[in-house]
Amino acid sequence: MSDHPRDRFDLAPHQDAERAFTDALSRGRLHHAWMLTGVEGVGKATFAYRAARRLLGAEPDPSRGELGARPMDPVCQLVSAQSHPDLMILERAGEGAKLKRNISVDQARELPEFFSMSPSQARYRVAIIDAADDLNMNAANALLKVLEEPPERGVLFLVTHAPGRLLPTIRSRCRRLNFPNWSVEALSALVSRQAGLTDEEAGRIAGMAAGSPGAALMLAGDQMLELDRLARGWVNDGRADIAGEIAQAAKFRGAEGAENFDRLFDRLMAAVKDRAAASSGREAAAWSETWSRLSVMPDQVSGINLDRADVLAAAMAEIGRAQRIGAA
Repeated sequence: MSDHPRDRFDLAPHQDAERAFTDALSRGRLHHAWMLTGVEGVGKATFAYRAARRLLGAEPDPSRGELGARPMDPVCQLVSAQSHPDLMILERAGEGAKLKRNISVDQARELPEFFSMSPSQARYRVAIIDAADDLNMNAANALLKVLEEPPERGVLFLVTHAPGRLLPTIRSRCRRLNFPNWSVEALSALVSRQAGLTDEEAGRIAGMAAGSPGAALMLAGDQMLELDRLARGWVNDGRADIAGEIAQAAKFRGAEGAENFDRLFDRLMAAVKDRAAASSGREAAAWSETWSRLSVMPDQVSGINLDRADVLAAAMAEIGRAQRIGAA
C-alpha cells in the first residue's frame, strides 16, 4: 500500500461502498458526483481509481473485488501511466520536491473545459479530486459551478478527510460514501500479510494506526516499531540516557529532521499516555500532567522555532520528574 492509489489492484477498501457504486451503475442511476469520506489512509483514493477504471472501460476482474480489474488491462495501463485522455486528476501541484499548500483556482478552472468535451475512448469522462480538503476558497467556488451544471457522461470523485470543511453547497450536490475505520484485527492481518511482521509486531502497528490501513503500512515500513520500543524504554524502564538522547537529536537536523522529530515525539506521548492509564493515585496524576506538558511542545517547535534537541531534552526532564514521583 505504499504504492500510489492508481497502482493498487489487490486492495478493495470497502465492499459495501463498491457494491453501492456498482449497483448505481448497473441500474442507470449513477450520480454525477461522489463524496468519499473517512480518515486519511482508509482507502478512499484507492476506491476512486478502482471506480474510475470501471467507468473508463477496464474489463472487470471479480477475483480482485467488486471493482477489480487486471493491472495489464489497456485501460489500467493508461491510468497508471497518467495518460488516459478521459481521466483528470486534481491534487496539490508539486514544486520540485515540495507540494503546494492548496489546489489552486487555476487547476479547478480546468474542470469545466475537461467535462465540456465528449469522451474520446470511454463512455464517461472522470475527474478525481484528491483531496477536496485542499481546495482553496476560489477553487471550491469553481468546482461548485461544475456541480451546479452536471456534465453529461461526466463523473466526479471528491476524496475528503474532513467533509465539514467543504462548502455545504458542495456537500449537498454529492452522493456520499463513507469509508469506516478498519478494526485492529483487520489492520493487524493486513500488516502481517504485506509487511511480514510477527503477530505481536503487527498488533502494535495496528494499535498505532487509528483505523487507517494506509497509516498502518506506512508505520510498518518506517522504523516506527523501533522508535516505539525506544520511547517505551525511556518511559517505563527509566532508560533515558544522555547518549541515547544525543543520538536521536542528531536525526532532527536536515530535510527529514522535522519528520523524525514528529515520529519520535508521537511515540513518546503514546508511551506516557499508556503509563498514566496503567498507574493510579499520585503517580497517575504525575504522568497525566507530563502528557499535558508534552502535548504543547511540538507546537512550540513550529510556532516559536525552538530547537528540537532542546525540546527533546525538556521532554526527558518531564519524564524523569514523573518517574521520581512514581518511585517515591
